[in-house]
Amino acid sequence: MRFPPTRRHFLTRTLISASALTISRTGWAQSNSAETKSGRLVDLTATEAVALLRSGDLSSERYTTALLEQCRKHRALNAFIWQNEEMVLEAARAADKNRTAKPLGPLHGLPILVKDNIDTVSAPTTGGTPALRNHRPRADAPVLAPLFSAGAIMLGKTNMHELALGITSNNGAFGAVHNPYNPALIPGGSSGGNGAAIAARMCASGLGTDTGGSVRIPAALCGITALRPTMGRYPGKGIVPISHTRDTAGPMARSVQDLALLDSVITGDRTPARPVALKGVRIGIPRGHFYDNLDPSLAPVIENALATLRQAGCVLVEADIPDIDKLYLSATIPTTYYETLYDTSRYLQESGEHITIQEFAARIGSPDVKTYYETLVLGAGAPTRAAYEAAMKNRPVLQAAYRNYFQSHNVAAIAFPTTVLPARPIGEDAEIDLNGKKLSTFFTYLRNTRPMTTVGIPGLSLPVGLTGAGLPVGLEFDAPHGSDRKLLSLGMSLETVFGKMPPPPY
Repeated sequence: MRFPPTRRHFLTRTLISASALTISRTGWAQSNSAETKSGRLVDLTATEAVALLRSGDLSSERYTTALLEQCRKHRALNAFIWQNEEMVLEAARAADKNRTAKPLGPLHGLPILVKDNIDTVSAPTTGGTPALRNHRPRADAPVLAPLFSAGAIMLGKTNMHELALGITSNNGAFGAVHNPYNPALIPGGSSGGNGAAIAARMCASGLGTDTGGSVRIPAALCGITALRPTMGRYPGKGIVPISHTRDTAGPMARSVQDLALLDSVITGDRTPARPVALKGVRIGIPRGHFYDNLDPSLAPVIENALATLRQAGCVLVEADIPDIDKLYLSATIPTTYYETLYDTSRYLQESGEHITIQEFAARIGSPDVKTYYETLVLGAGAPTRAAYEAAMKNRPVLQAAYRNYFQSHNVAAIAFPTTVLPARPIGEDAEIDLNGKKLSTFFTYLRNTRPMTTVGIPGLSLPVGLTGAGLPVGLEFDAPHGSDRKLLSLGMSLETVFGKMPPPPY
């Protein structure tokens, strides 16, 4: 089933074609409008941009200048905590001067975004919190080192939910990030700055982090794509932590091919990621839990997406994961709260920040994050060692439930709505209304993305449509442990049948 060719129901094809991008060996075709030329540049995917940068058809300085212009144009979205335009342009000019060096890196001259909880030497790493406002790490995070070695340039450090402990990116210290599809709404979080900036064409790709859904939720609400890799696939050191059992970096972009490019550079995994034939691909549809109580504006978009999968030849296997609610609650919540205290304390000590965890928490600027620390990390609600150990013993049971699901139903992936509702207004941090009931904003948005984080398997969120109000909707595909490149290959084919997301109207 194809979507009608309207913006409200999305799926109009906006693929960049040879006719739209007339390129010569000397650069971009002449245009009567510098704005038009800039617009074409900012619409490039990272893969397209890299091809032009490496061939010499486009200079890094020119491309970076176009992106910086777009950043200024959309400054009101508040997507950045740190950006130094001159420093970025100097790096771009250096990349152009070094073109004679051979071989060129696979990301030569490509600007990327870095979430501001990932350590960088050239810029502060604040974690979006006042206590780290002037924190200057001694080294780049290991997950960033291969990207920079491959020639990537940091366009800026992006805004986020404070300490990555939330899904709205309404940051009490650095201000709220706004959704480019409707600036009155949240972009999702905690990697909301990346989500907003990539959707608004300020940059083609970037690196975020994901503990409970923090790259996939903003991807869904901002109409882009994101990968949470298999746990341990990316190095975790040098990231302001929440839980070492569940924290991971993850790439975000406007195409799955871009995710595959960044994943390959970070890991050194050269396993090809190419589109696969969809006919006969079996995909599990666990309606119990994952499809319950969907927002009425989102549900039909999801059902249309499933119909599109059937039309493409996929076999949808309707089967639930037994006891999923009970299993993930028993294995997840005590683990996260317990590890936050010890992992954050260790990070502060190892990074040279001479501050206690109590002093650190006292300076938190966002009310929801401060409450989290005061009650669940440092307060009476903090889990005991015994509760933590019990949760860790429950984890293998949850992992086995997922492993058995993939094997017994012979499915390549499971598919479900990334979030059960689209973006909501900024400021609804504590509670939201869903189908007539007041529910926790935090737990409602995390409901579908959270279980697999304790299992440690890869998950890919793809944009599949717009609601009647023009808000993006995401569909997540989770796959067996270690099958990241296969999942990315599947994702390349899936995004073709779903089509390209139209750009934000604002």
